[in-house]
Amino acid sequence: MAKYSTGDGGGGGDGDACELCGKASSRLSTANVAGAKLLVCADCSPHDDSRRDSGHSGQSSQGGSSGSGSGSSSSDSPADRKKRAAQKQAEIYDANTGDSSHWEKEGTNYERDRLPYLVSDYDERVENARQEAGLTVEELADKLDIDDEEYLAVEQGRAARAGVGGSVIRELEDELDVTLVDE
Repeated sequence: MAKYSTGDGGGGGDGDACELCGKASSRLSTANVAGAKLLVCADCSPHDDSRRDSGHSGQSSQGGSSGSGSGSSSSDSPADRKKRAAQKQAEIYDANTGDSSHWEKEGTNYERDRLPYLVSDYDERVENARQEAGLTVEELADKLDIDDEEYLAVEQGRAARAGVGGSVIRELEDELDVTLVDE
């Protein structure tokens, strides 16, 4: 299940991935990012607006020095906050590679190899079937001629996020004699 904040904050330990970058982490903290309360990893915690605002106490005096007399800066509008949040998100993704051209070149071609709707417990079904077959992750991945990481994404319930194609799911169904597609 995709994890996005509804604004009620708590989290309750029901997730283990950063809601900003998606990185798995057992140490998440609550952060206010562009008006949304998110559970974030240590790498994304600097994007906490409340953290930056407390270190930027002179912001309102900057707004007053503009001579407009309004007392508030136009950079605090909801549209500007959304724009800053999108820019921050792009910086996080591009910081990993140093270049954004990979977004256009790589990725799954969903038109050619669409991921079908999967049953809710597909990850558990695959893991149990692999173990019953007496295969390791590496052995099964080698047997199907797929990358270990791609297989692990399925077994860990991250097939959609990792861009796993429908052909991999169908191969797993055939090899392990298990139903993964919700038809």
